[in-house]
Amino acid sequence: MDLSNLKPAKGSVKNKKRIGRGQGSGRGGTSTRGHKGAQSRSGYKQKSGFEGGQMPLFRRVPKFGFKNINRKEYQGVNLDVLQKLADEKNLTVINQEVLIENGLVSKNDLIKILGRGELKAKLEVSAHAFTKTAKTAIEAQGGQAIII
Repeated sequence: MDLSNLKPAKGSVKNKKRIGRGQGSGRGGTSTRGHKGAQSRSGYKQKSGFEGGQMPLFRRVPKFGFKNINRKEYQGVNLDVLQKLADEKNLTVINQEVLIENGLVSKNDLIKILGRGELKAKLEVSAHAFTKTAKTAIEAQGGQAIII
């Protein structure tokens, strides 16, 4: 066996169906499209989700709710995370840049400080939003909650 006598396996290669090449080809006339109807004509395109006239699935299934186009999606950061960050990096000011550097948020995220955990350090925290519990916990330690 060498490269000069390689062949594909028997039956694995078929000839292309040449349609619309006259009556002698056996596939002239209607060119395998049948007689009349939308599918026999040029430019036919089936609507996506069409189920042969049966009521399509997307119309059978009930719909509810809505998407609020004005929704603001915040990235939450808890107080215990801020405390850990302040301890490890020895910080007193925590802002967007600090949180991005430490991989807690990405640069286009809106930041919301959440109230889980306990805060022991006096911190100056800048964020887009604060929960009531987070704000009171920060201010109880003598820190500042600054809304960007």
